[in-house]
Amino acid sequence: MQNWLLPEHVEDMLPDEAWHVEQMRAKFLDLLRKSGYQLVAPPLLEYAESLLLDGSHDMDLRTFKLVDQLSGRTLALRADITPQVARIDAHLLNRQGVARLCYAGSVLHTQPIGLTRTRELLQIGAELYGHSGLESDLEIQQLMLQALALLDIKDVHLDLGHVGVFRALASHAELDKELEAALFAALQSKDSAALQGLTQSLDANLRNALLALPTLYGHCDDVLARARKLLPDYPGIGSALDALQSISTSLQPLVSSIGIDLADLRGYHYHSGMVFAAYHAGSHDAIALGGRYDDLGKSFGRARAATGFSMDLRQLYRLLPAQASKLGVCAPHLDKAALRDKIAQLRASGEVVVVDLLGDASLRRELQCDRELVLRDGEWQVVAL
Repeated sequence: MQNWLLPEHVEDMLPDEAWHVEQMRAKFLDLLRKSGYQLVAPPLLEYAESLLLDGSHDMDLRTFKLVDQLSGRTLALRADITPQVARIDAHLLNRQGVARLCYAGSVLHTQPIGLTRTRELLQIGAELYGHSGLESDLEIQQLMLQALALLDIKDVHLDLGHVGVFRALASHAELDKELEAALFAALQSKDSAALQGLTQSLDANLRNALLALPTLYGHCDDVLARARKLLPDYPGIGSALDALQSISTSLQPLVSSIGIDLADLRGYHYHSGMVFAAYHAGSHDAIALGGRYDDLGKSFGRARAATGFSMDLRQLYRLLPAQASKLGVCAPHLDKAALRDKIAQLRASGEVVVVDLLGDASLRRELQCDRELVLRDGEWQVVAL
């Protein structure tokens, strides 16, 4: 086997991509900083029980695990940074009011989440703790859309959902965990035939409501109007629909289109309220994901109202048009004070200046320069190559 080959769905970032992604990260974090979000940097690995959420089979399958040679306990390489930030909020910061936190770092997946996706994502995101109202849901979603616009990702479609609708139906029927899990899987895949079989024993109102959920997707106003007619007036359903109406109205100026999908239970064991996903024609998968997860803090002994979003910068980079890197200035390798001063002056002004150590004109193209420093009339001047 060739020892320079990488595992499947693991890849290097070469200079152009790496620099552009780093610039995207800097822009994104600057926006978050100016919006009052404080940066945290959790470790890449922790004890497995800290990273694997209770009841989240998907997270368990997605996570690499290994044995700690020091303690003998099972460690896990993070597949998502959000649980780590929730741990930091719950135990290290321990604030009583609103906390706004952000992060940027690599996460690893055992399986790619898309046919063309890497298993090493560069996840970046923001989380807001300590507020349960719609105002924080709106702030987080606006911030996500502002970040996409800042990174020049245009023509974004936003899908909204609310796990509270299915939770209200399941709670009213007092479903056992096995049936609830089966209904969840059928709704996620919009498998109407499976839903027909699973709901046979349920009362007519509940059965009709569950069968209606996979059909309740599309344009927000249309879906919400149909949902109010087709779904029963159980506690929690009306408030969920009202929340979706309010948020969709507020966000319409920021996106190309908004849709509602009431069968979208992505992260059902993780999220507790409104969920959202941003889509772009250049990607088969969502380009940003988020939602409310008020129950997550229970895993760390301190439940906190929380909502947030995340995205993969490497995925976003692939949506941008090809961008040529700015070429630099080639300088000769000479020990001259005037030359050193000129190089320092150019670099201070933002120019890239590369010293040509080899002095081989045939290799100059590799230096990524389109100009050079030459001595003319006693002064070092920049001239085109």
